[in-house]
Amino acid sequence: MLSEVGHRPWPLPAGPWIMAQKWHDLLFAHWPVPADLLRPLVPAVLPLDTFDGFGWLGVVPFRMSGVRLRGMPSLPWFSAFPELNVRTYVSLDGKPGVFFWSLDATNALAVAVARSWFRLPYMNARMSLVEDGGAIEVACVRTHSGAPPAEFAATYAPTGAVSRSPPGTLDHWLTERYCLYTAEADGRVRRADIHHAPWPLQPARAELRANTMARAAGVALPDRPPVLHFARRLDVVVWAPRVIRPGREGAESLTEPRA
Repeated sequence: MLSEVGHRPWPLPAGPWIMAQKWHDLLFAHWPVPADLLRPLVPAVLPLDTFDGFGWLGVVPFRMSGVRLRGMPSLPWFSAFPELNVRTYVSLDGKPGVFFWSLDATNALAVAVARSWFRLPYMNARMSLVEDGGAIEVACVRTHSGAPPAEFAATYAPTGAVSRSPPGTLDHWLTERYCLYTAEADGRVRRADIHHAPWPLQPARAELRANTMARAAGVALPDRPPVLHFARRLDVVVWAPRVIRPGREGAESLTEPRA
């Protein structure tokens, strides 16, 4: 995987990656949202990224497997679980990335680790994601204590051949992002780099039976069908998050965060 880098918008990080994952049966469901509606919901220190003047909100269910730390095997009680994230897009220092409002998962240990180390808003949830007759059935109900209630239920499937999206297209802009950002109340910003091959996207269909994920993030979705993409599998490696913008007091150096 690390030998295929020509599609990346910037070079691989200098240090070693720390975590590997496999993503399966993933649905991208995206809606355009006026940027001025999204701007108050994203930390001010992170510039909102837009396409044709719109911000975009994505709801992304998938199944993870092979989750492991570098140099360690996958652990049966930690390495495989379904997840659903709600996200938008930001860009800082010329590096477009992802900002998450929530990441719902069934693995309580993974939720705790991601919240403390990566500073990501992981939420405990009841969730299933299984294939049935060539389609994927997903159901997710958030159970995290103190978090806004949210649920998602859908059936989705690919409808065409695999392709790689050309640069400059909306498909490419929505999916080909190689880092994620978090920001804290004191202005401290962390970036975690990721790497994978170009997305093997397929057109998709989806029947959404329940979807209050965006509402829980404070976003009213437009009354229009989402832009849909499917990906059967993607292998991913992740680098440790690094502080790239110290807080207002400037007390933390640009190093890996404390666990």
